[in-house]
Amino acid sequence: MKIILNSLALLLITVAVSATSDKTVIRVGHFPNITHAQGLIAHNLSRQGKGWFEARLGPGVEIQWFTYNAGPSAMEAIFAKSIELTYVGPGPALNAYAKSQGEEIRIIAGAANGGAALVVQPDANLKAPADFKGKKIATPQLGNTQDISCRAWLTSGGLRITQLGGDAQVLPTQNPDQLSLFQQKKIDAVWTVEPWVSRLENEAGGKVLVEEPDTATTVLVSSVKFLNEKRELVNKFWQAHRELTDWILKNPEEAQKIVKAELLAETRSDMSAELIAHAWKRIIFTSEIPRASVQAFVVNSQKAGFMKTAPDISRLFETP
Repeated sequence: MKIILNSLALLLITVAVSATSDKTVIRVGHFPNITHAQGLIAHNLSRQGKGWFEARLGPGVEIQWFTYNAGPSAMEAIFAKSIELTYVGPGPALNAYAKSQGEEIRIIAGAANGGAALVVQPDANLKAPADFKGKKIATPQLGNTQDISCRAWLTSGGLRITQLGGDAQVLPTQNPDQLSLFQQKKIDAVWTVEPWVSRLENEAGGKVLVEEPDTATTVLVSSVKFLNEKRELVNKFWQAHRELTDWILKNPEEAQKIVKAELLAETRSDMSAELIAHAWKRIIFTSEIPRASVQAFVVNSQKAGFMKTAPDISRLFETP
């Protein structure tokens, strides 16, 4: 009897190990920003056991979600092989591509355009780059998309900007801290993304000075290793991302409700439906690869001092 029980236990262990080995785990990153709506919605549906990607990739696939404050952190996670795919700004994706000499990163889809802005203090007489001499401007993280845009804009206006200072101080600061510092008037302006643009407007009286409505804010990136080894799976993920983007466009009210729930889960901040609806108007959700925007970021990255020479980006874009 003991021998039979031992054999049965061994059989059950073997079956369990086999089931585990058959499972494919895909680790995906995104930020707690409305411009990452596809990631927020899919993450929330995964929490509910109604996974958008899981339903379209097959029963043997598990999606694990990871959140980051800004792009450089997500790109480091790709380099460290901690994640396979991520929603991220085009600036960090481009810098990571250049840093790895085109060997590590591919943009496989677009996700969102617009939704980023430069917000200034309501009583400040700030209208042009020259007015920011001696001022402090916060951005989400050194080398992220808004950080690059900010530095390039200031430089184009004739200011000398360095990573440590220059004619104006660009201060990489996490989004929640940007809001409190702005309210305390410890910073003069913020270049950031939604929902923080709307929160700066609504909660601190900030005024939007610069918007880039046609500029890509979020793209979907894959590691080259994952793309080469699991191309069929990446293709299914890409198709599901396109379907999710289309669903968001057709169901904005339901999409906003899910985004609200996920932002609460991730940030412990219950943003109002009105705030999210206000931010939504600034964003264009699209799955088309933003080639022109990425090319513009090459120029901005050079202006900002993150690139000395323009890389060949012909391999950066790849449709699975």
